Amino acid sequence: MDLVLHIADELVFDKFWAAAVPLSAFQSSFNATLGTSKWSQIIAHLPHPSIPAEDLAALSNSIPQISAWPRDYVPRQLVSLCVLTLIGIHVLYFLFAWLSYTFIFNHEMMRHPRFLKNQVRLEIETSLRAFPGMMILTLPWFQAEVMGYSKLYDGLDTYGYFYLVASVPLYLLFTDYGIYWIHRWLHIPVFYKMLHKPHHKWLIPTPFASHAFHPVDGYLQSVPYHLFIFVFPLHRVLYLVLFVLINFWTIFIHDSDMVTGHVFEKVINGPAHHTLHHLYFNCNYGQYFTWADRAGNSYRQPESSLDPMLEVKALDDAKKQ
Repeated sequence: MDLVLHIADELVFDKFWAAAVPLSAFQSSFNATLGTSKWSQIIAHLPHPSIPAEDLAALSNSIPQISAWPRDYVPRQLVSLCVLTLIGIHVLYFLFAWLSYTFIFNHEMMRHPRFLKNQVRLEIETSLRAFPGMMILTLPWFQAEVMGYSKLYDGLDTYGYFYLVASVPLYLLFTDYGIYWIHRWLHIPVFYKMLHKPHHKWLIPTPFASHAFHPVDGYLQSVPYHLFIFVFPLHRVLYLVLFVLINFWTIFIHDSDMVTGHVFEKVINGPAHHTLHHLYFNCNYGQYFTWADRAGNSYRQPESSLDPMLEVKALDDAKKQ
């Protein structure tokens, strides 16, 4: 997120904060020369870091486009991160969910007897209600990252090219195993009732159900993604790419697809596996792979006989009789 914040500062936020919290509002001699607007009088009461002498000198030279809140000022960073996080999750959610819903999801599944009335709208509403809470809970991770406490790095050869490549499967294995256990613990009855049950309202999910969580549930299952970069080094751009791809994968596995018999079926925890999880609750807790479920005796093999589409076809046949 520090890379995203840096780009946003360059393109938008430097100008925004210079206009919203201008340094001129805190410089009495400058205000006396140009006059004081009501906005300046209001923001003059805001907290701000000590103003460097060179910035005050710049004001006397009629260069007022400086913010009293510099890039490294924590309140500015927190507000900027809130805005970026909310915009980012909405864009990723609606873009990838719409693509999956439009081009991958089998719309015949919406005739399944366990598909709820107005379910897509309900999934979207639940997701939108969850986003602010998830953002607030995630904010400390992003702030720590921006303040330099993570192990993100810039140079491609900082840890060698072998580690650069190896860090991808390391990240996937670490986060997959962490999510497996968090997800499985969320199915312990007391936690399930409090946190995870809202997500299992969608027995036949659409891609829009991917983020339809209780906010704490959604946050807890994201913790391994954030924790990794405070334990292991990871290239900054690579981390951003993986984060986006993981959001796409989370949406993709909620398309209720039960395609079986492919070569990766026993290795990759795909849509068929996750469809079984939504139907039966007690299997296939993993995120990308099946190995953790196999080790934890919670793996269930997708079979064509378990395809929920069979119930849709049975209803059609019954209507024809």
